[in-house]
Amino acid sequence: MGVSADGELYHDKMIGMLEAIWGEGYLSPGGPDEVARLVGDDDLSGCSILDIGCGAGGIELALATTHRAGYVTGIDVEDTVLNHARGLVAKAGLEDRIGLVKVAPGPLPFPPETFDVVFSKDSIVHIPDKHALMREVFRVLKPGGRFIASDWLIGHDGEPSAQMADYIKSEGLDFGMASPNRYQAAMEAAGFLEAKTTSRNAWYREVARTELDRLRGPVGEAAAKIVGADFVAENCGIWERMIPVLDAGEHCPTHLRAVKPA
Repeated sequence: MGVSADGELYHDKMIGMLEAIWGEGYLSPGGPDEVARLVGDDDLSGCSILDIGCGAGGIELALATTHRAGYVTGIDVEDTVLNHARGLVAKAGLEDRIGLVKVAPGPLPFPPETFDVVFSKDSIVHIPDKHALMREVFRVLKPGGRFIASDWLIGHDGEPSAQMADYIKSEGLDFGMASPNRYQAAMEAAGFLEAKTTSRNAWYREVARTELDRLRGPVGEAAAKIVGADFVAENCGIWERMIPVLDAGEHCPTHLRAVKPA
């Protein structure tokens, strides 16, 4: 997918491309429906929520409105996505319930026991050290707080296959994929209880085919007017590389859940 001239991974062109596929404010699959499936039966009413890797802002709107969070703090490392998200929040009139903060990679810039929930959707793939990440999530959660996330995982602890390596290279992103076993170990080592991973591979390998069909059809044609036909074709190539590794189970989007002891 490439980076912008200033080094940002999620530049305006990419945001436009991904929103065409996944909906306004979303940079990963499933839109608000997948956010709802990720939340599940958890009651987030009135909760203070940290969203790691808030992206273009759609998740913040869903957490604040559909899931009735008290206050959502979204963090990201890039200005372009944050500016896009701020525009959506302002348009929705939710500035009093959603705050968006640029952070540097590394420890979370919050005091211990700040949040009821730490949430993330398909963003922590960019953080390579999962054990350090889980320690930080544990630190900023209040006792009894919940970690609710999804991420793009690799299905094993070995080196990626040639096919998987080719797919990751085509993405052009700084993926730091971990296995379900490594995430489970990281959550447990941090002190979490009820740590659980749930594969979403079966769901996404079907959805990805639908997305590719849409990219080859009217959605791609509409997107080409905004981002250019070459960029759409490049993304079709990414999906064509992704579907075989989804079918093989090597690429396995996964839900992650854990609870900090009360």
